[in-house]
Amino acid sequence: MLRNLYDWTLKKAQSPASEKWLGAISFAESSFFPIPIDMMLIPMILADRLKAWRLATITTITSVLGGIAGYLIGMFLFEAIGRPIIDFYGYGPQFEAFQGYYTDYGILIVLIAGFTPIPFKVITIASGVVGLNPLTFIAAAIPARGARFYLVAALLWKFGDPIRDFIERRLGLVTTAFMVLGILGFIALKYL
Repeated sequence: MLRNLYDWTLKKAQSPASEKWLGAISFAESSFFPIPIDMMLIPMILADRLKAWRLATITTITSVLGGIAGYLIGMFLFEAIGRPIIDFYGYGPQFEAFQGYYTDYGILIVLIAGFTPIPFKVITIASGVVGLNPLTFIAAAIPARGARFYLVAALLWKFGDPIRDFIERRLGLVTTAFMVLGILGFIALKYL
C-alpha cells in the first residue's frame, strides 16, 4: 500500500497541476497522509530549481494549515480518527507518556518535531489532545516547518541533483543535528 502511495505521489509531482498537488499532499501529510512531502518536493525543485523558494513557501503554508487540521482532529476527533493514526505509526504505547511532556515543553516539542523527520501528524494530533494553546502551536509550527522545507530548497537550489541522494538518505540526521544545536543554544541562553 505504501509503495502505491509513494508512486502516486511521484506521479503528481510531474503533473501539470503539480503545485496544487504539492499543497494538497503537504496539507494531508501534516494531519494523516503517511508519505513524507519531501518525496514530492525534492523532484519538483530538481525539475526547476528557480521555483525552489516558491515550492518551499507553498509547502510551508499548506503544512501548517494541515497541522491545524491535525490539531483539530486531536481536539475533537481523537478516538474516531486520531488514535488510529497514532496506532498506525506505532506510537500508541508511548503516546500516553508523551502527553505529560506537553505541559512543560509543548512549544519545544512542536519546534523539534516540525523540523525533524518525526511524523509531524503525530505532534499535531497530540497538540490538540492535550490542548496546547493553538496560537502557541501555530507560532511554533510556522518556523519549524518553514526551516525544514527552506533547508531542503536551499540545498537543492545550490547543489542540484548531486545533493538529492544525500538529502533522501541523511535528511533526518542533518535536521536532527541542527535541532540539537538549537536546543543547546536555548539552554545556554537560559543558564548563562
